[in-house]
Amino acid sequence: MQQRRAVVSVVGKDQVGIISKVTTIISENNVNILDISQTILQDFFTMMMIVDITQKENLDDLRQQLDELGNQLSLKINIQLEDIFQSMHRV
Repeated sequence: MQQRRAVVSVVGKDQVGIISKVTTIISENNVNILDISQTILQDFFTMMMIVDITQKENLDDLRQQLDELGNQLSLKINIQLEDIFQSMHRV
């Protein structure tokens, strides 16, 4: 089976627990994090993750959980299939 990957992006005002809460949801959905990068610019937190979604039929449940967390923490959290992300950001 060919590996399917997705890109998770998180942007918002920095606060305690962002990485922990986002990665907990991802792990509870049995999704493996392949790569992660995060930075803080002034008071703004940004994080990008590549995750393995080979075992997930669809992303609806995961997307809903991330949306709920984003609303609770006033963050913008997106998850997109890697091929869609790449085609949208092709130069």
